[in-house]
Amino acid sequence: MTQPTHASTWQQRLTKAWTHRGPLAWLLWPISLLYGVLVKLRRSLYQLGIFQSEGVAVPVIVVGNVVAGGAGKTPVVMLLVRHLQARGLQVGVISRGYGRQTDDCREVGANSYVPDVGDEPALIQRSTGAPVFVARLRIDAARALLTRYPQTQLIVCDDGLQHLGLQRDLEICVFDGRGVGNGFLLPAGPLREPWPRAVDLVLHTGTPPAFAGFSAQRTLSRYALKADGSQQALGDLAGLAGLCRKPLLALAAIAKPEDFFTMLRTQGLTLSRTLALPDHYDFNSWSRNEYEGYTLICTEKDALKLWPLEPDALAVPLLVTPEPAFLTQLDARLDRLLATHP
Repeated sequence: MTQPTHASTWQQRLTKAWTHRGPLAWLLWPISLLYGVLVKLRRSLYQLGIFQSEGVAVPVIVVGNVVAGGAGKTPVVMLLVRHLQARGLQVGVISRGYGRQTDDCREVGANSYVPDVGDEPALIQRSTGAPVFVARLRIDAARALLTRYPQTQLIVCDDGLQHLGLQRDLEICVFDGRGVGNGFLLPAGPLREPWPRAVDLVLHTGTPPAFAGFSAQRTLSRYALKADGSQQALGDLAGLAGLCRKPLLALAAIAKPEDFFTMLRTQGLTLSRTLALPDHYDFNSWSRNEYEGYTLICTEKDALKLWPLEPDALAVPLLVTPEPAFLTQLDARLDRLLATHP
């Protein structure tokens, strides 16, 4: 198992403090007031035109959140892209590519080196087949995408709710089970900006929803993916069938790895070991010998970086299923948007 660092221990304390208004949250509250002033000033500068916000010729949907850390945005992006593709629309995706080693604007291809493009953009491209571009400035990614794929009718932006330099036509804010935490701004709480604020749609992937919005269920697929794209039923790894195989080691480098482990157990899997790694872990220090004798099972996002090192690892896709009313509302708004764009 990896040993926690001082940085990770402090992060854990801070994350715990964000769940309620305890002593640490109140100690940091004065700093959050200053942060709030800066957030308001920045938004005002865009509204006054001092900072420029730029747009493109097709509608842009931003999928983001207002809390620090992962809230399940990327699975929602993939859900939306598949839904739009099923409607017959040509969809492209843009992202900053958080954690990547490069800083340029580039297309994410099926054979892209994941550290160069980011794990989430690589997963979106692999999962949906949609054109995906990453850039430090999302407007650069959007322009490059439209230049390369001029038939694109709609762009979905993975994250970027606070990236006001890109004009957007529809905003979707995603919340997980944490809701808004203690309701304080950073660093006293998890909020990147004050909530509530105006957005078009709110989607809760946690239950029960903390406040008004649509709900969505997060479940694991009943199969695992292999590196070659083939599938293996999770039932083959559970119960009596699992006794004939190597013990399972589940690992996750996501915001809330314990959620993944719990979902695996819910599927009937017996986990001999679990390994919680930092979000977006790059696996550069991964030691194959330490985990010899285990069948490795992980998230899709982690598998893209783990498969070059552990080609036998299994990846279990995460499925997000929103209530039907969410997609009904989304389609109605999209129809109005598309009617105003040639």
